[in-house]
This record gives sequence, structure tokens and C-alpha cells, in this order.
Amino acid sequence: MSSQDEVPTNTERSPRRGMCAAVLSLEAIALGLTTPVMIAISDVPAGTAVAIGLGLAVVCLLLAGMLRAEWAYLAGYVVQVAAIGLGFVIPVMFGLGAVFAALWAGADLLGRKIERERAEAWAAWRAEQG
Repeated sequence: MSSQDEVPTNTERSPRRGMCAAVLSLEAIALGLTTPVMIAISDVPAGTAVAIGLGLAVVCLLLAGMLRAEWAYLAGYVVQVAAIGLGFVIPVMFGLGAVFAALWAGADLLGRKIERERAEAWAAWRAEQG
């Protein structure tokens, strides 16, 4: 049986999930680093800064692992709004949050497009074979 006759398996990793998880993982680092900035520059009490900065970082990491569920992508958009909203405490977060929101939306939309086109290609291949 040649390699052209083999039936492909669709066990490839989801590009959408991979790209979105990468964005959330990098965003977790940025959000975690907001904690000392909130304490030192914005005079936010340490407990509040830890709860917000590290809390959002942990949420990002948890969501990165939960992206098999569709609701996690919607929750990712909520995290992007929270990151931009952090700009009211640390003004640079308006810009940085917007950058991460753009990366998130790009990863989500491009990942959906890749998965859709991949499914169409497999369907065409199967129709051709059968």
C-alpha cells in the first residue's frame, strides 16, 4: 500500500488552540509583571495588586489549558477586556492590553480559518477517494 493510498487521520493539533494558548501564556507573564508596577508606581495596596495581577495571570494559564471547550475562547475575550481595563490603574496597559487583544483576536480568527480550510480539504480528499 503506497503512502497515497493510506487514509489520513485527523489527529493533528488544533492550530487555533495552539496559537490562542501561546497568546494567553505570554499574556500571563505580562499580567503577572503588573503586580510590582501596581505596588511601586500606582500605590495599589499589595494584597489588591497580587489579587489582580497574579489573579489575571493564573486565569490566563488556566484558560490556556481549557481551550478544548468553546466557552474558554469567549472567556479569553473577557480576559482581554480586563487587561485593557487595567489601564485605568497602569496607563500603559491600555496599549499593551490592546496589543494582546489584537493578538488574541488574530489567533482566534486565523485559527478558525485554518481549521475550516483543513476540514474542507479533508472532505474534498475523501470525496475524491470514495
